[in-house]
Amino acid sequence: MPEAELVLIGGNVLTMTTGQPRASALAVSGGRIAAVGSDEEVKRWCGPGTQLVRLGGRTVLPGFVEAHGHPTLEMVIAGPDVLDIRPVTCATAEEVLSRLRAAVATAEPGSWVGAFGWDPLLQEGLPTIGRDFLDELSPDLPLSVMHNSGHSAWGNTLAIERAGITRDTPDPFGSRFERDDAGEPTGAAFEAPATAMVLGGAIRPPNADNFAALMRHEHDRLARAGITTVADLGFRRDARERVQAFCRSGEAKVRMRVYEVSVPEKRTDVVPGEDRDEPMFQQVGIKIWADGSPWVGNIATSFPYLDTPQTRAMGLSPGHRGGTNYTRQQLTEVVGAYFPPGWQIACHVHGDEAVEMVLDVFEEALAAHPERTDARLRLEHCGAMTPEQYRRAARLGVTCSLFVDHLYYWGDVLVDGLFGARAESWTCAGAALRAGVPISFHNDSPVTPPEPLRNVQVAVTRTSRSGRVIGPEHRITVEQALRAETIDAAWQLFAEHEVGSLAVGKRADLVVLDADPHAVPPEEIGDIPVRATYLDGRCTFQR
Repeated sequence: MPEAELVLIGGNVLTMTTGQPRASALAVSGGRIAAVGSDEEVKRWCGPGTQLVRLGGRTVLPGFVEAHGHPTLEMVIAGPDVLDIRPVTCATAEEVLSRLRAAVATAEPGSWVGAFGWDPLLQEGLPTIGRDFLDELSPDLPLSVMHNSGHSAWGNTLAIERAGITRDTPDPFGSRFERDDAGEPTGAAFEAPATAMVLGGAIRPPNADNFAALMRHEHDRLARAGITTVADLGFRRDARERVQAFCRSGEAKVRMRVYEVSVPEKRTDVVPGEDRDEPMFQQVGIKIWADGSPWVGNIATSFPYLDTPQTRAMGLSPGHRGGTNYTRQQLTEVVGAYFPPGWQIACHVHGDEAVEMVLDVFEEALAAHPERTDARLRLEHCGAMTPEQYRRAARLGVTCSLFVDHLYYWGDVLVDGLFGARAESWTCAGAALRAGVPISFHNDSPVTPPEPLRNVQVAVTRTSRSGRVIGPEHRITVEQALRAETIDAAWQLFAEHEVGSLAVGKRADLVVLDADPHAVPPEEIGDIPVRATYLDGRCTFQR
């Protein structure tokens, strides 16, 4: 028997496999799991050079899989050049405005000030944002602010001028500029790439000098949360070479599975599967945004927003209903450009009407290409998706990644301020599983911090930060929620053969927790400390 590089004993190993769901020890050899079993069985792998870790009863799980993140965006937008005004950073409107004023006052002459995280729903008391308000805040410098959802942005007069946005600037495909009655841009933009144009020079793209440092910081952040694989759903192909180089350098702490941003015509020059043998970086699919954000008002629902102080603060008129970013024909064309060559499609969708449109297009694509027997088409977020739509998704073989953390941060606002009783079924994981839809959970970083254990807690309790229970009939078990953060999330990324469970031959991606999520009160699962994270048996984080 060869000597293992790493042996962990005396623990509570949750394998996420059916044949051997629990063990007390495991061994790692060559970066892969060599043995899983009892202490006595696994100790046989110990030798003079083995690193022996005594767990002291702590719990070991497969490394968490963040099925829907934005690491290459977060490393910039939550990086040193952008003012962080997210609700997780600034709890009050006063803090937000104070930070903005200070940033403008201390900025270099001629510079462009940018901020990310504006959220009037959670930061109550924020004024209505627009060009006039931003002009007052910053009369002499360009100033751009992005909403916490990432789906809208605003610029002052100088920002719009410097970005070159005029009444004659066409709306970029899948996005739009808001215009006044005279046709002039108001400074507001919805969806990328219009939002990117409004942000303009406020966000400096990484360069050869700082790219690795920004990527390293982002990987550190993910590893601290116990994440060993992250999906980048919004990947820009101009970052591909640098990201690949970083992932091959030995500095990477998280495997990256990326989904390139779709364009009207198929433009990716990558062939599906060409990097399937790269352990740290693979392009899995294509990302489409069918509608927008519930916090902005541009999701396509069959029902209106409520008329409340919260919706009025969002600038919505009574009876407001959002729409889709594409017509049915446009979405068909985008899917038709990428699906036939073999790409997995992941489609951002919140409103039930948008869900129906996407399912229609997916059904047509599957019927037209019966050779795609394992397409694993994805729906992302799925806020207002109905139980019947989950049943339809199951019939089509469509899988869903749910943003359950919405309930924790915005749950009270969803019910009282936006949608009333309809919010009780927001991101209804229970309905998805009852329908037979495989699901994962995600945090959509930088919208909310990477916190897999909080996702588990929310899915099990459906409880907001205030303690309010929302749609208890859609709760799921701890085991089901852990699967959504491990093996089922890995399956969504076509990575279940490598990661997501602790079985002999799989990569030794592990997270060590101070407690078993099954054994603590459900409302405390999100507070369980991550003790250590391992990638291929190499420790990437240790508390």
